[in-house]
Amino acid sequence: MLMTIDAGNTNIAIGVYDENEFITSFRLTTKMTRTSDEFGMDFYSLLQAKGINPQDVKDVMISSVVPNIMHSLTNAIRKYFQVTPLIVGPGIKTGLAIHIDNPKSLGADRIVDAVAAYTIYGGPVLVIDFGTATTFDFVSKDGVFECGVTAPGIAICADAMSAQAAQLPKIEIKKPASIMAKNTVTSMQAGLVYGYIGSVEYIIQRLKKELQQDFQVIATGGLGSIITPETDMIDVYDANLAYKGMKIIYDKNKK
Repeated sequence: MLMTIDAGNTNIAIGVYDENEFITSFRLTTKMTRTSDEFGMDFYSLLQAKGINPQDVKDVMISSVVPNIMHSLTNAIRKYFQVTPLIVGPGIKTGLAIHIDNPKSLGADRIVDAVAAYTIYGGPVLVIDFGTATTFDFVSKDGVFECGVTAPGIAICADAMSAQAAQLPKIEIKKPASIMAKNTVTSMQAGLVYGYIGSVEYIIQRLKKELQQDFQVIATGGLGSIITPETDMIDVYDANLAYKGMKIIYDKNKK
């Protein structure tokens, strides 16, 4: 079995493959400090809770944008699974040509999403990842990562409102039935969600204008499930895009 680990700023998402079949996934919070033993025991107990024998995990692939957990995380994999993990980064074969000012600065999460979107859906393609930040990454028909846009994530926007305005409460991120809000909470939800839909659509339109071409739009990330149904400018929502990208990169490098 292959265990894929996507370590983001908010969550660590783990997916498990048996050969080419995606079996299951689970999540840990990133912001909790863990030792290698705590990581190892968390992985063991969660795999067992899903009915998987941890000893069946023979390979591990890691995509991380959180450098300060990597020492404990990689040591946990070596100690508890007797595996040296393959890490997305410089020297890894991805199948993409990255044409930005500093290719080494591109986050591993964006690489795996772009690889999956291009390989599965073809190019040209725009990948939108609704995570802690919302990223828009364009891959050409020839598999060239040409440009990207980074915006504050919808949760960051929600937190900023309540943190910076004394009388505004924390709110659940959901679209109210109408934009004509009648109370503080629904007015904040309306501004947040409808406003975010508008900003996403504008960025897509602007990219199409400057790139002078049409393209598929693939969304992923937990909060993408809120935005995607509200616009016809996103073609596909794929919650498992990062896992798929890591599996594709794993296969390229193992061969």
